[in-house]
Amino acid sequence: MENEPTRLPENAGRELKPGEEYKPLLPADQTPKEVTIYSVVFGVLMTVIFSAAAAYLGLKVGQVFEAAIPIAIIAVGLSGVIGKKGAMGQNVIIQSIGACSGAIVAGAIFTLPAIYILHLEVSFWQMMISSLLGGVLGILFLIPFRKYFVKEMHGKYPFPEATATTQVLVNGEGNKKGALTLLISGLVGGLYDFLVATFGTWSETITSRMTAWGAALADNHKIVVKNNTGAAVLGLGYIIGLKYSLIICCGSFLVWFVLVPLINLFGGDSVIDLMGTGIGSTVGSMSAEEIFSTYARPVGIGGIATAGIIGILKSMGVIKSAFGLAVKEMKRKPGETTSVERTQKDLPMTIIVYGVALTLILAYAFFVFGTACNWWQAIIALLIAAVIAFLFTTVAANAIAIVGSNPVSGMTIMTLIITSLVLVGMGIKGDSGMIAAVIIGGVVCTALSVAGAFITDLKIGYWIGTTPAKQETWKFLGTVVAAVTVCGVMVILNKTYGFTGENALVAPQANAMAAVIGPMMNGGNAPWALYAMGAVIALILNWCGVPALAFCLGMFIPLELNLPLLVGGIISWFVSTRSKSKEVNDARAEKGTLIASGFIAGGALMGVVSAILKFANVDPFMYEWNSQWGELMAIFPYLALIMFLIVFAMKSDSKKA
Repeated sequence: MENEPTRLPENAGRELKPGEEYKPLLPADQTPKEVTIYSVVFGVLMTVIFSAAAAYLGLKVGQVFEAAIPIAIIAVGLSGVIGKKGAMGQNVIIQSIGACSGAIVAGAIFTLPAIYILHLEVSFWQMMISSLLGGVLGILFLIPFRKYFVKEMHGKYPFPEATATTQVLVNGEGNKKGALTLLISGLVGGLYDFLVATFGTWSETITSRMTAWGAALADNHKIVVKNNTGAAVLGLGYIIGLKYSLIICCGSFLVWFVLVPLINLFGGDSVIDLMGTGIGSTVGSMSAEEIFSTYARPVGIGGIATAGIIGILKSMGVIKSAFGLAVKEMKRKPGETTSVERTQKDLPMTIIVYGVALTLILAYAFFVFGTACNWWQAIIALLIAAVIAFLFTTVAANAIAIVGSNPVSGMTIMTLIITSLVLVGMGIKGDSGMIAAVIIGGVVCTALSVAGAFITDLKIGYWIGTTPAKQETWKFLGTVVAAVTVCGVMVILNKTYGFTGENALVAPQANAMAAVIGPMMNGGNAPWALYAMGAVIALILNWCGVPALAFCLGMFIPLELNLPLLVGGIISWFVSTRSKSKEVNDARAEKGTLIASGFIAGGALMGVVSAILKFANVDPFMYEWNSQWGELMAIFPYLALIMFLIVFAMKSDSKKA
């Protein structure tokens, strides 16, 4: 297609007016190139490369990066170099297949290394099948909700990562002005984050500890303020906007400025071991960060789980309609068809239903022959995995749509606790119980990770105008390739480095999972009081009309990653409200979104480069700042970055202002 538009419609990011319709860049009545040998082969290649890279880096360095944006940049760059015309639809397929890498990696490395940490023995095939079954379930469970999230809720969710990726794909397709803005902001954001992560030019995080009074406040009362100075996180906050970033931060403020100090005040010299893991430190001797991770973060987990259940209850209408559609399609006579425009055509519901049934049968067989479960224990395990994965699919999609971050680790911890309790109740304990719990948790974790990531791909496709059924079909191929690659890499890394002992791999999430499973399978407990506290908070928020999931995400995600979201949200509000002209405000907001997308893209790409250098033991010259001076130095470039975003966004149509 020679005359493809290269700019998103004006109503792409806002709610539609009554009777208004969103028309994608690739019209529904046309048939652009999407699935070709080029797009499939290149997508599979990206899946292999980024699955291996993400698994290596996630386990070795402790960094898990999202592959969607770097893959989109590479796809656009290559199509430009070889002069491929009308490549936008193919680039979406490349990105959609390749993005399986990050989703499968997160699901696998958050759980499966716990097997090695707990000194258990499993095969490559057990881990691969766990990841594959979870990935397939995540895709199948999400498809019935695609239309609700990407079409019916159009403009109600910010979709920050989908926005940034779409801007890369769209502006790389001949929009020279937009591409130049994206390139410049990408270079600024990428160079900025690279200087911090690789050379330590200034501190990555500013804290109140850099002042004497702040250090005293942190030591004595466990009150500390922290702000990540990264360009990518700032850009994310701009796209999320003021409303949701403020709600998220309020969750952080409650935990860090109320709960953590109160726990310190009343805990004092006491040793509070809620999980039976043998904590030897008194509450008063812990830092604010340790109190957060040990006692306050579980409150967030309880809140997320309850907010998720509330969300499920509220979306029962959507769930019922999905079931109703399945029944209707199953009753349809052979040869009977309905007219659906290309850009809204999903895989037939019959394929979804039969696919889910087949996957669950295979999962049942896997639980029987791949774990210590007998036939009836496997049924219970299957019910746990299937019900939690299905119900929390909407929670994962909601989280990605709001904040661009999937609380999959929190939901997986809750899954592991429930699974462990049930397995212990059925008499499966010790090593066999731990293997069963980890594998079941791996299925659920991967399902939720893939579902959350896939809603981003489908939103990108909705904005651009690709065929959902094609994205859904080829997502399965990417899942298979990613599962094989990730688990192969994991086996090799375990043999090379190991996950325990000196110089072992970091694997922080898997260590957290092991810390939950081990005690419970050996007579320990879970912090039910803290989970209950989070549940009560979520119920109160819902009663007050506050989005509970966004608030509870703030309680779970560290403060230093939430506060910059608020900074970005304030900038977004400021840029889009300074003029009396709505057209000028809209133009400024749109340009700001493009700049913020560049920050995210540049930061993500250079974050990968920096992590690779660390993994390869490349030791560039690092500035030896002490913590106080390093944080003080960080203030000035951070303010410069903020001013860059404000000034260049408001420069758009400034004459009309």
